[in-house]
Amino acid sequence: MSRVINPDSIGKERARLSRIIVLCLRGLSRQAGVTQEARDQAAFISLALQTISEGIDGSVAAWEKRDYWVKADKFRMEWRWAGPAASKLKDAVLAEDWGTVASTLPEIARRFDKIKVSDQHRLGTPWNGAFEKLTGRAGNRVLR
Repeated sequence: MSRVINPDSIGKERARLSRIIVLCLRGLSRQAGVTQEARDQAAFISLALQTISEGIDGSVAAWEKRDYWVKADKFRMEWRWAGPAASKLKDAVLAEDWGTVASTLPEIARRFDKIKVSDQHRLGTPWNGAFEKLTGRAGNRVLR
C-alpha cells in the first residue's frame, strides 16, 4: 500500500497566503485613498493571518509526534504574532480606523520581507470580496 500525500497541506496554504499578503501589502502601499479594493486587501490580510495562526498547531503536530519539541516551539514563536496582528487589523478595518491600519501594515510587512512575488504571478486577486467576508455579509469564498 502506498503513502497518501496531501497536496493541500497546511504549509502550502500558509505559503500561498503569505505570497498573497505580500501582494496586498504592495497594493495598499500604492493606494492614494480608501477604496473598496483597499478595504478588501486589508480585510484579506486580516483573514489570512487568522487562517495562518489557526494552522500553526497542525503544522507542528508531526514534529511533536517525533519529539522535536525545540523545533516545534521555535516555529510557534516565529508565528506567535499572527493572531494578535490579525485581530488588531480586523478591529481597525471594521471601525474604519485607517490610521491604525496604516500603522499596523509596516509591522506585518516586516515579517514578510523575505518573500518574493514576481509581477507575473498566477495568484489572481483572491482578496476581492474579503471585506464582505470580514463583516459577515458573504459566504466562505474568500480564502479558497
